[in-house]
Parts: sequence; C-alpha cells; structure tokens
Amino acid sequence: MQAELAELRAALAQDAALLGDEVALEAFRVRYLGRKGILAGLFLRLAAATPAERPELGKAIHGFQAEVEARLDAAKTAVMARAESTLPPGFDPSLPGRGPWLGRRHVLAAALAEIVDIFRGMGFSVADGPEVELDAYNFEALNFPADHPSRDAQDTFYVDDQVLLRTHTSPVQVRYMEAHPPPVRIVVPGRVYRNEALDASHAAEFHQVEGLYVDAGVTMGDLVTTLQQFAYEYFGRQARLRFRPHFFPFTEPSAEADMVCFGCGGQGCRICGNTGWIEVLGAGMVHPHVFTAAGYDAEQVTGFAFGMGVERIAMLRHGIEDIRLFLENDLRFLSQF
Repeated sequence: MQAELAELRAALAQDAALLGDEVALEAFRVRYLGRKGILAGLFLRLAAATPAERPELGKAIHGFQAEVEARLDAAKTAVMARAESTLPPGFDPSLPGRGPWLGRRHVLAAALAEIVDIFRGMGFSVADGPEVELDAYNFEALNFPADHPSRDAQDTFYVDDQVLLRTHTSPVQVRYMEAHPPPVRIVVPGRVYRNEALDASHAAEFHQVEGLYVDAGVTMGDLVTTLQQFAYEYFGRQARLRFRPHFFPFTEPSAEADMVCFGCGGQGCRICGNTGWIEVLGAGMVHPHVFTAAGYDAEQVTGFAFGMGVERIAMLRHGIEDIRLFLENDLRFLSQF
C-alpha cells in the first residue's frame, strides 16, 4: 500500500500541474475526491484491512487526502487569479450579474393606446388619415375663415399654399364623413404639428385623439356624459370635469373641459395658476357648415366632436410638469412608467 501511495503521489503531482481551467479542476476533483474516485477506493481498502494495519494505513491515506485537497485549492486560486487578471479595470466579479434590459412601451404610446381602448369600449371605431394634409380639409372644410390666425405661416407648417402638416386630426373627421353615411362614431388618434416654440407646455410635434359622433338626435348632454365617463375610466372615479363656453370654428356651441388640478386638488397652486382647474380638452356640437362640407344634411343629423392632447392627458395622469421630458429619451424618466 505504501508503494502504491507513492505512485499515486507522483501521478497527483503530474495531474495537478495540468489544472488550467474550471473544467480540468472539476475532472480532477471527481477523479480523486468523487464518490467513485481514487480516495473512495482507498478508504474501502482501509475498512477491509486488519486491525493491526489500520492505524498506519489510515494515517497514510488521510495524509494523501490532505495533499489532494491542498493541490486542488492551490489550483483553484491560480485559475481565479488568471481569470481576474483578464477582467476590465474596475470590474468586480463578485457582484451579481445584470439581466438583459427589457424594453417597454413609451409612456405616450401607452397613454394613446389606453385612451383609444376606453373609447372602443364605448362603441367608437378608430379612423386614420394623412399627416401631410390639404388646406381644404385642415381648415376650409372645418369652417375656418380665410383670415383665421391658425392659417398664418407663423402657426402652421406649410409645404405650399395648399399643402401643410396637419395642425389637428380633425381633417380625418371630414374625410371619414365623406366616405361613410351616418351614424358615425369614431376616434382619430395621431401626430400633429404646429409652429410652436418648445417650452414646458408646448411642442411643435405632439399627439391628439379626436372624437366624432353623428346621428339623429345627438345632444350636448351626450357629449358631457361621454367625456365624463372617459375621465372616470382614465383618471379614476375622483375625476371631476367642468365645461365652460369657448369658441371653435368647427363646433357650435363649443366648450373647453377642465379637470380639477392634480397638484392641489382644486385649492389653487402654481401648476394651475391658482385656479384649481387645468384645461384638458376642447369639444362642442358639430357646426352645420362642417356637415355641409362633408355632404351631410345638417337638418337631419346632429353630432358632437372633441379633441385632446395625449401629452397633456399623460401629464395630468402622472403629475408631469414639463412636456420636454417626453422628447429627451432619458431612461431615468421613461423607466418610471
């Protein structure tokens, strides 16, 4: 047995010299220390030895085991040292691993989808139209007079005298009515453009969702009920809207809807200008001239229309005070939603 242990020590030295990576370390461990390894066989032979042989034999086998473990530990330390020497400066291999970055919807895309889903649930269909629009649809068919300020180049991006970037999604309402007889119940989501200087509450490119409901006997009460239901669905049952008279060329009567300020709950603060209310959207009953331009009989149908800025709605929902945050692609901001 002593001669055999001497041979095993010589083989151990040769095997230990070849331990250069984790795979070799594991193979070495299994060969010498595994359940069916060399030391397991030696201990079985120790159990079968005579009582007189066991003390000396046991001491020799335990000594060999200690040598195996020492060489394995030394090889592990050397392998780890070599691996760490190849790591970039400042890299700590003891830190937990970083999982893959999972993308998500942009907060505006999520808001737009949720708004559309709410109106789908109320029976509205979704319509779409061109972003590069004709003046005839963007202004003329919507009852904008020729001298209306919105038609100035200072407010609208013109391609030429008759072509422009749409300033709202309302032209789609006229296009849809031209192609579909009443009743009509649609929402029109999309990107719009206005010649605005970028600041905390204005952008030259933003998103709108506009709605149109046309049928016999549609009333202002239907409009108020629809928008209040939307407010409940999107902002919660605590949401309160108020409607105040306003002017829009394409609706008559017209109103703007305000919601209780998210910052002060209606008490007044700098966000709402100490009024307790924040403007949410514009709405009103469709003007008869718009029906006539679309080919409808204004004596037979009535309808309401509304329009809301998606950025403004999302800002109210999440308490965001600067529209520019949507445009900066800062993950510290976007990852909150």
